[in-house]
Amino acid sequence: MNEVRAISIFVRAATLGNLRRAAIDQGISPQAASHAVMQLEKSLGVRLFHRTTRKLSLTEEGQRLLQNAEPALAMLTSAIADARSAKEDIAGPLRISAPKALGRALWPSVLEFAALYPDVELDVRFDDHFTDLVEERADVGLRGGSPPAGGAIARRLVPIQLIVCATPAYIARHGAPRTVDELSSHRCSGYRRANTGKQAPWEFMIGDEIVYREVAATLCANDIDAETDAVLAGLAIGQLGSFSAVAPIREGRLVPLLTRHVTQRESIYIYYRHRTEQPLRVRTFIDFMVAKLANNGDFFLSPAELRAFSK
Repeated sequence: MNEVRAISIFVRAATLGNLRRAAIDQGISPQAASHAVMQLEKSLGVRLFHRTTRKLSLTEEGQRLLQNAEPALAMLTSAIADARSAKEDIAGPLRISAPKALGRALWPSVLEFAALYPDVELDVRFDDHFTDLVEERADVGLRGGSPPAGGAIARRLVPIQLIVCATPAYIARHGAPRTVDELSSHRCSGYRRANTGKQAPWEFMIGDEIVYREVAATLCANDIDAETDAVLAGLAIGQLGSFSAVAPIREGRLVPLLTRHVTQRESIYIYYRHRTEQPLRVRTFIDFMVAKLANNGDFFLSPAELRAFSK
């Protein structure tokens, strides 16, 4: 027996004073309504109604149940209505997890979404550790690297190229390396990974293979934006992610180097639980970010650009 359904029928029958009218109100047959009330009485072990051919009146036990059940049923009805409205309205809390490393690249799109949907309450948490959506109670995650595992749905947004670059001023003072080996005679920046505390090796496409090199860093940081700022200040050559490097390259503030060795092994992903379980605000954010970022050329160099810089 569905006790919540039976109590709902009981409350309507008590309110309307007629089981047939309660059945019509609930969209069921009079026989089904009568059976539900009888099953409820059997389950409780008490009679809830005095029944005559013309009249339905509450017993003392029925009156007590009605007084206790009505407020609880009203709260339940309100909760169900709120849950349904969450599927219909672009409003309410939205928890997003993203790495600090992608903050500068992704934040403008998040702010644009916030301006378009002011009734959505954004809670954005920047953390370089991988976020388990269920454990951290996040609705949507953004990450750079490989597709997340663990049952989440991941959609690729843009590739991440690792581009060696320096400012025109640095190149004027120190020259540009023509080979990977010549990097050892230059000042280079480094990035210390948040999850391991170790300096990330640089990687290069040599032939058909990705080769990793430990490059000595004269300036190392555990923040990608700080490393980018150091390279932009002309203090070192850096191997930067395309999401950080492409805009200053196109503005002429950075010059890409060794472009024939650029790797494109990882990507930026948006990940989430099953869409059918998501409120409209979550699905709208996912669709907005995909439309805004998927294969967006603002975040990576085209093959033609790479060829042009290699000449």
